Amino acid sequence: MTLRIGTRPSALAMAQAGTIAERLRSAGHPAELVTVTTSGDRSGAPVVELGVGVFVSALREALVRGEVDVAVHSYKDLPTAPDPRLHMAAVPQREDPRDALVARDGMVLGELPPGATVGTGSPRRRAQLEALGLGLDVVPIRGNVDTRIGKVRSGELDAVVVAAAGLRRLGRIDEATELLDPLQMLPAPAQGALAIECRAGDLELGRALSLALDDEHTRAAVIAERAVLAMLEAGCHAPVGALADVVSDWEPVSGDAEGDDNGRVVDRVSLRAVVGTTDGALLRASVTGNMDDAEKLGSALAAELLDMGGLAALGEPLDREI
Repeated sequence: MTLRIGTRPSALAMAQAGTIAERLRSAGHPAELVTVTTSGDRSGAPVVELGVGVFVSALREALVRGEVDVAVHSYKDLPTAPDPRLHMAAVPQREDPRDALVARDGMVLGELPPGATVGTGSPRRRAQLEALGLGLDVVPIRGNVDTRIGKVRSGELDAVVVAAAGLRRLGRIDEATELLDPLQMLPAPAQGALAIECRAGDLELGRALSLALDDEHTRAAVIAERAVLAMLEAGCHAPVGALADVVSDWEPVSGDAEGDDNGRVVDRVSLRAVVGTTDGALLRASVTGNMDDAEKLGSALAAELLDMGGLAALGEPLDREI
């Protein structure tokens, strides 16, 4: 049986799905790509005006109707509420989650002069760029990678900020003039990660996809990040950044000293998040805990952010940029 892999028709989406298809073929599962155009692909409106799931719903409906067997999504495009008709079969190893600057004359962020125009359609990126106090003129843009970078090449903009993962998947990472440190710019929750869905009833296929593609560390990190987003969505509409890393710690066995050889290595999630407020401030918090508690960690961190700022301070549209 040849697996029909549903994907959006953009160059980036095709590249992402193509990588998944190659991995499935290598695991002994014949696969082909099937393009599905979404309402987000047809619209030129700003992403924040299109609504949650605009790049996802058509793919999901094609999956439910049986037109495709597998759907490949940019994980950060998915609504935080699960679709009971579908199963999250795999979260492959994540690509670079950072944001990338593409600027004229090879400049890095700190070299852009006051008043330089920087394009982004993301409220999250706008909030963090403005909070740096560099005097940049952050302007809204929409379009694929070619369109955005083209505005720099033509001189229309001094720089744009895009996802490093997209540049890497397109083989264009050399066009980035700087990869932004998460200390400066926390990425969107799940940025750089893919979500592989199948129908809820396709149990055998789900197991095969998980075995071939799933990365447990990436899954835990993304679960933590999206738990932050899910709780903040319930209370506000704010620019949210979050990044989790899974780190290995040495833990002594109960009753033994920390330096004893009979301890064990445990995986923990280290999670950082930021949320922008309507007065231009950024609220930041971090937490570390067991990998098995990833969702609880994210929810607890979001609650801390809400306590720090109060619901009244949080009011900008959520980040939904590709």
